[in-house]
Amino acid sequence: MNLAVRLMQEFKDRDNRHRLKGYRDKAELIRKRNLEAGDEKQLQAESLRLKKEAKSGTPLDELLVDAYALVCEAAKRTLGLQPYDVQIMAAIALHEGFLIEQHTGEGKTLSAVMPAYLNALTGKGVHVLTFNDYLANRDAEWMSPIYRFLGLTVKSVQAGMSLSEKREAYAADITYVTAKEAGFDYLRDTIALSLADTVHRSFHYVIVDEADSLLLDEARVPLVIAGEPGSSGDDGIRFAEVARQLEQDEHYDLDEFERNVYLIEAGATKAEALLGCGNLYDSHNSHLLSSLNCALHVESLFKKDVDYIIRDGKIELIEEYTGRVAENRYLPDGLQAALAAKEGLQWTAGGKILGTITLQHFISLYPRICGMTATAKASAMDFEDIYRLQVVPIPPNRPNIRIDYPHRIYTHKEAKFKALIQEILSVHRGGRPILIGTSSVEESDRLAEALAAAGVPCHVLNAKNDAEEAEVVAKAGEIGAVTVSTNMAGRGVDIRLGGGNPTQAADVAKLGGLYVIGTHVNESVRIDDQLRGRSGRQGDPGASIFFVSLEDELLLRFGTHKTVRAPRQDEALEKPGLRSKITSIQHIVMGQNFDIHQELNCYSDMVEDQRRILYKERLGILKGEQPMSPSEQRVRLFYIDKFWADHLAYVSYLREGIHLESLASRNPIDEFHVQITEAYEQLMDNINRESADMLARLRGSNDPAEWEKFGLKSPTSTRTYIINDQYIQNNRSSWTWATVLAYYLHKSLRPMFGWSKF
Repeated sequence: MNLAVRLMQEFKDRDNRHRLKGYRDKAELIRKRNLEAGDEKQLQAESLRLKKEAKSGTPLDELLVDAYALVCEAAKRTLGLQPYDVQIMAAIALHEGFLIEQHTGEGKTLSAVMPAYLNALTGKGVHVLTFNDYLANRDAEWMSPIYRFLGLTVKSVQAGMSLSEKREAYAADITYVTAKEAGFDYLRDTIALSLADTVHRSFHYVIVDEADSLLLDEARVPLVIAGEPGSSGDDGIRFAEVARQLEQDEHYDLDEFERNVYLIEAGATKAEALLGCGNLYDSHNSHLLSSLNCALHVESLFKKDVDYIIRDGKIELIEEYTGRVAENRYLPDGLQAALAAKEGLQWTAGGKILGTITLQHFISLYPRICGMTATAKASAMDFEDIYRLQVVPIPPNRPNIRIDYPHRIYTHKEAKFKALIQEILSVHRGGRPILIGTSSVEESDRLAEALAAAGVPCHVLNAKNDAEEAEVVAKAGEIGAVTVSTNMAGRGVDIRLGGGNPTQAADVAKLGGLYVIGTHVNESVRIDDQLRGRSGRQGDPGASIFFVSLEDELLLRFGTHKTVRAPRQDEALEKPGLRSKITSIQHIVMGQNFDIHQELNCYSDMVEDQRRILYKERLGILKGEQPMSPSEQRVRLFYIDKFWADHLAYVSYLREGIHLESLASRNPIDEFHVQITEAYEQLMDNINRESADMLARLRGSNDPAEWEKFGLKSPTSTRTYIINDQYIQNNRSSWTWATVLAYYLHKSLRPMFGWSKF
């Protein structure tokens, strides 16, 4: 670590120590507000007083001590929970707008109640964003007695609720909801034709649970609302068959990180022969080239039971960071169709996109943001750069005594697998509970089969069934339990020793507590820490270890197997420097992912700015801020929606090839900004012109039947889904240098010589 970085870290550490001391002092003040003597009516009267103060404009900071003292007393009376000092400290940091790192098992759910209550006193509403529906419902029901005791309303939003149910839930003082569902509801609001059809009110204050997963891992995920699905076709099967006949190295290459696939000259020649299309790089063959590259991408880079599974005749994608089946998630249309064709399945196109927003942009709509997670420090710079959120590590209530053993590193996968099985069998014989984190559905199934053959029953968590999974996770600390999980991110359930049975917990503690085994290291140190953190909660004993092989995907990507000179062997390698090299690789990949994130932001931020400008006008129309007749309102909304959807289609088209501008020594991002700015100006002109023409044709008619006759129809149905944005960033994989050259020559020379093609 260089001197500048070390000095900066020391400064931050000193600043944190000073901040935590202030929080401890304030926690003492809260403790001294002893409210035990007050009866229920007196406490509720005090809550009413605070609410009146907040609504009259008294700064919430001045009400914090009294409000938090009330919550502490209410929690004790309603749930039998007495918040620890560190939970109160975390609650203070949340109110001040920080991102807190609070270890697993330290009680984040209760910590969040204090700032949620305080900020809800204004009557403007508070949202607690969770990772899944199960957690939203569980936390709202679990904490509701506290809120209701203090005179506030609390609701949770669930997917599939009716419009009126959602509107009621968002009208509550505190609303627990998944980030994705809140985002989808916002998108539905952006195409509503009346205020009565909207569910959200103005955003105020948000607490983001599992903040690292939602603010970083899932931040770039575009939420989409689209019209009716398009028609399906079998054309993709043709390209799938061609892709299967192309061989790596002979017809295409992968980049050094195996993220992109490149068709080479021999591959293009063979593909042209198989397709019978002539020059694949002719402009009129661009759709063929795009379809072929999508087919080649899914054939060479998408692995069944790793990236996706087939269930009930449908493709279900697997979340990159949780290893679980991703609900309602699709690849961009071209890739999704290619993947369906690869598996011999039908794919119905997603329909015209009417609106889209990333989770990052959605969450940034809240004026006040804070968050909490067990693993934030490793990505502190990312949080600060992207969200201006500073990380505050909260000390544990009891010291962490978990033992984190050094990685065991093997020369090849089979040696690692054998050693892994042997380790599990050895530990299991003593009855010590074991949690094993795997890299994929395929690996978890293979491991479960091997354990079953060895006489060790286990629970496997690798699907999307949150309620049942939570029950399994809760029992993972029982004597003799063996649990195999694809990933622990977003599970939201503590693993208690003995499954919560005090007698059994003592026995498990004597055995050393929960033993966590990772079968690989993740790209991010933070994801590894999430797995480790399942052991050693609240000062419990525990241990963690990671089994790694030089043939693991991450190490292969960086050529570690070539730089480490060691004979193929079954025993673990004894090379201390290798462990630090693995950590360095993880930090490099985290840096790469951050750079990709920043680059994608440069493209999407301006589009989001345009969306917000247009939506502000749209919302003003719904609210009647401009005197308009019903027909004027309907016409303006129709053309805003129509031309915005066209604009999104153009933006998508532009993104596919904009990086080619770099060949002309132009910055692709600058060129993108120039072109979408011009397109947006045309969009506004089109809205104004078409609205005026239609109003003239309608002659002021306010009859909805007349509107429909003139084509002012909204989609009869819409659907919401998520696009896996990680593949959009690799879109340039569709272009080899031959493609690039052909594209650029075509673009530059055709106007000069009047060629239609070459």
